[in-house]
Amino acid sequence: MAQSNFSAVDEYGFERHEDFDYASYEDFMSVYLKVLASRAHKWSTMLGEGKSVKRTNTIKRYVRKGIPSEHRPSVWMAISEADKMRDLAPDLYHKILDSPFEKELVDIVKTDLPRTFPDNIYFSKEANHQTHLFNVLIAYAHNNRVVGYCQGLNYIAGLLLLSTKSEETSFWLLKVLVEKILPDYYTRTMDGLIVDIEVLSELVKSKAPDVHQHVINLGLPWAVITTKWFVCLFAEVLPIETVLRIWDCLFYEGSKILFRVCITLIKTNKEAIMACNDFTSLAECFKAIVKNASALHCHEFMQSIFKVPGTLSNATIVKLRDRFAKQRREQQQKEPPR
Repeated sequence: MAQSNFSAVDEYGFERHEDFDYASYEDFMSVYLKVLASRAHKWSTMLGEGKSVKRTNTIKRYVRKGIPSEHRPSVWMAISEADKMRDLAPDLYHKILDSPFEKELVDIVKTDLPRTFPDNIYFSKEANHQTHLFNVLIAYAHNNRVVGYCQGLNYIAGLLLLSTKSEETSFWLLKVLVEKILPDYYTRTMDGLIVDIEVLSELVKSKAPDVHQHVINLGLPWAVITTKWFVCLFAEVLPIETVLRIWDCLFYEGSKILFRVCITLIKTNKEAIMACNDFTSLAECFKAIVKNASALHCHEFMQSIFKVPGTLSNATIVKLRDRFAKQRREQQQKEPPR
């Protein structure tokens, strides 16, 4: 297949594999570039008028339709209120980097650096992003001793660096994600993550009961399917531009967006999932659905996450979280001490 006019490396530095479908990508970009141009004009007009980015219905609508890449750093900081966290301790990041590091944390973080986006030219040994990534991760590990360093944070911090091109901005966005938007996902017990996988299972059970039962019948635990989805916030799972569009909404609307994405992926691929007749084929199916054309066409995909799952209120998610968190605590109390 001819490789069209597109480079073998995308704008974020990710190498396109030999089986990359350039024809589908060119078809997608021919439409999406017009969307990007339109959104960029509207954002530039709004921000050029000196309007501050506040949490309003207009901003929410703009965010759902996509934040232009040049505005993402400042807009993400504003809509997540990470800028308010930074303003309370403006010198924090640099103070941490100027302080001594714990050898154990240094060793753990350095172990994961070469594993982070190995197919990205900016994270190669010759590039300097591994140094930037180390700084962000080691600073966060020392700042939040409860979390320290948890696998998965390297992908999130890495993508933040690629998007913001700023260590300090990436540090504060990582901080707001871990401590405000996704509490208890990255602690040693990962209670928040485990509970949210149970919440997703229950949501699928109510919104796509036949799919839920089919997955249960074939014996594939939801944790096997979705742990990476949640831990990496779809980085290294979905196409890069789709991930960034999800993060646009995640920073504004919170973790509910993750459930909307999961349910959309499951419901829109129902036919393929139901056609699987054993554990192995089902596992392969879930690997394939995050790479198909519908996931690549990020603008249409993002429109679908607000339609396909139907009603999904924060109150429902909170209620389910409370229920499964209580069950988890009761189970832990029954277990003998180690």
